[in-house]
Amino acid sequence: MQKALVNDTKMVLGCSPFFDRLLTQISLGLSETSMQQAIFSHTDSALLPTFPLPPDPTNPLTHLGTLMPGHDAPRTGGWDRRLDPGFQGCHLLGGAREAKREAHADQSVTILHAKVAQKSYGNEKRFFCPPPCVYISGHGWRVMQDHLKAGGYGDSVYRICGYMCLDSSSQSQADAFKLLFDEQPNSRQLFACAKSLFISDQDKRKHFCLLLRLFLGNRQEVGSFQSRMIKVISKPSQKRQSMKNADLCISSGSKVALFNRLRSQTVSTRYLSVDRGAFIASARQWTAFTIIMVDDQRSDQGGIVLSEGFICYGSVVQFICTESGVALPPMVIRKVNKQHAILDVDEPVSQLHKCAFQFRDNPNSYLCLLNDTIIQHQAPSSIRDSSRVVLNDGSCWTIIGVEVVEFTFNQGLACIQTPVSPFPIINGLEVNGGGHVAMLEIHGENFSPHLKMLFGNREAETMFKSPKSLLCVIPDVSVYSDSWRCFRRIITLPLSLIRTDGLIYRTSYSFTYTPELHLPASSRGAAGGREADGGQEDGEDILLETIHQEFTRTNFHLFMQS
Repeated sequence: MQKALVNDTKMVLGCSPFFDRLLTQISLGLSETSMQQAIFSHTDSALLPTFPLPPDPTNPLTHLGTLMPGHDAPRTGGWDRRLDPGFQGCHLLGGAREAKREAHADQSVTILHAKVAQKSYGNEKRFFCPPPCVYISGHGWRVMQDHLKAGGYGDSVYRICGYMCLDSSSQSQADAFKLLFDEQPNSRQLFACAKSLFISDQDKRKHFCLLLRLFLGNRQEVGSFQSRMIKVISKPSQKRQSMKNADLCISSGSKVALFNRLRSQTVSTRYLSVDRGAFIASARQWTAFTIIMVDDQRSDQGGIVLSEGFICYGSVVQFICTESGVALPPMVIRKVNKQHAILDVDEPVSQLHKCAFQFRDNPNSYLCLLNDTIIQHQAPSSIRDSSRVVLNDGSCWTIIGVEVVEFTFNQGLACIQTPVSPFPIINGLEVNGGGHVAMLEIHGENFSPHLKMLFGNREAETMFKSPKSLLCVIPDVSVYSDSWRCFRRIITLPLSLIRTDGLIYRTSYSFTYTPELHLPASSRGAAGGREADGGQEDGEDILLETIHQEFTRTNFHLFMQS
């Protein structure tokens, strides 16, 4: 490994006398330096407090750092934008950015929408159900308003308004739904929903997105934000779903919404929601729940055991609020047909199916809506058929998959009057190279040459490849410690993108540095005896650090030239 490092360094740096002397000294007896492993992982913004999921580590790479055998690396804790706002102050170390960026001044725009939408035919308008919702949160909005107020703007500029429409060039301003934001009680969030959006039969697309445009009261544009892809369907499928229509099936771990429509009247539609820890029925707001399938046989031995795969009728499921983490008791999902719960059906659950939820610990009780409250309804068995249970209207729910899309950014004084769009989206990360030279390739959308990657609060050298790809040098772990030789901890850093004017785009990705153990003394060969000489070890470390920094910088510049 040591010889490979020397050879690779010669290839990149050339054979200048200075570097030739350094490389010769290293090859004559420097002890092999063990590396530090780094992992990047995608942290889901909707991780459930009740059932935390482990990160998804992939593609280990080597980096500087060591850990003595027999000692576990103390964790510094992973980063989560909700629990640890330490990096949200946006104070850039050693950078030429604003020195007094407002601490914790992030601004968030969250869009909730269904995964499927029914097409309207003729003069009939099938409004999207549940209606797309928008939440605006974060202290940064108040900070922005304070800056505008100090600039002498009128009171009207503080109000936020928006328009939502389908992402089609044929859409005019008249087709857009105007959003009126209300402040949530007991919350600092603003909320609005688009009740009258629909897609007509003149639109031949099979998929579309929603487009949200936000403005301040003085018509200054904040930015444009796009939803996830929505599938267009004609009507709910009553056929047994197969893998060909997997996108119509409800899978364990996905997000869903439940609504109830009494007497098939649109005005009587109520959505299952959570308010201050209690389950309620709301005529306007709805909550995204994570539906999980419980292994009923194994869970009888104690605790809750999660299962993967598609949700099928007869399975035990549990609904968990993605925002608060509160959960309903385990329930058996049943298919509904003509006001009856069918007990002997085990086919997959599909989008917009009518379902009933039987409490596992009380088989005669079903989840029910009564006068905007959630109760347990005692349902009698059918006299004619023991495999059917007679239900009332309040016990018949419609299930649909939903998406939660969050855009979080931090504006400084220099970019407060500049739209944040196009908003860059990261879809995946890929490590290129390894050892002393490691690069991170970022895959996504809406990238530009004006973006750089932030590891925590430090900029990384970044190269623009295309609107869907960026490449950056992974910072050495030594920049996060006074002395990289003493760095023996696991550290997780949030990954963000920063625009040249100082606008920061938050992401749900993070990067973790993990120390490796020292190699055994026998595997180091004759060089292992040199560790007793502390002064010589310090000199060797300085040489290695110098070579490493020059090698990384030169290699990256050569790559850019090629």
